[in-house]
Amino acid sequence: MTHPPRSPQGEGTPSRQLAAALRAAIESGSFGPGDKLPSERELAATYDVARNTAREAMRQLAESGLVVAQHGRGVFVRIKPRLMRFGQSRYSKRLRDETGVSPFHAEVLMQNRTPNANLTSIERIIPPNFVAERLKVDPNVKSVVRRENWYFADAEPMQIGVTFIPWEIAEGSELATGDQLGKGDLYARFEDKGYLITYTREEVTARMPTPDEVRGLMLPDGVPVLVVLHTGLDQGRRPFELTEFVMRADYTGLDYTMAVDA
Repeated sequence: MTHPPRSPQGEGTPSRQLAAALRAAIESGSFGPGDKLPSERELAATYDVARNTAREAMRQLAESGLVVAQHGRGVFVRIKPRLMRFGQSRYSKRLRDETGVSPFHAEVLMQNRTPNANLTSIERIIPPNFVAERLKVDPNVKSVVRRENWYFADAEPMQIGVTFIPWEIAEGSELATGDQLGKGDLYARFEDKGYLITYTREEVTARMPTPDEVRGLMLPDGVPVLVVLHTGLDQGRRPFELTEFVMRADYTGLDYTMAVDA
């Protein structure tokens, strides 16, 4: 392979110049997803730099989420199959009735991948202020049930979902006690109680992950997370559930189709 010259983007330290040249090669397709990059020794010889300069350039690429180091094998360009979140269709009653599974499971199956989800905790709590505000519940008492799920596609961790449900809705049902939700999963049980998800509000932000999120989602250095704050509203526009999704940004895509206000 012919190695590109150092890019003008890399003006500065030699390691930044080298990192910029390699980044340009990755972005141009000279190194494709899954390709192994030259070793530190090869980079040092090709670009006439010290090996520690090559090592630092690789570290910078890893921090930006472009490459992954595999112990004993080398450094590889990250493979980034995007798991798409279809904001308009994922909560449809038709899809729920046809598949009988949760929105996440249906979405992953449609993308020819294997879904899995684990409920890791469930408890009645005093809601955080952002939850109380959106669900219109009392912020001073244990007015919500908190359900934490971890979601996987092809056995890889994709996202964390923490769902908050008003206690007056969840009380006395599986929503408050466990994960045996039956056909149609969570939203079918809401529908049983008279809350048909008809509208959604989704607030999307990005941030760097916490140490627990880095470990649990197996995030490479430098990869941020997307945070989707989803509020489900019923046919009367009453909020009945709030879920905070934390998604790995390198593996997630968001696709929304919606009417434009007149």
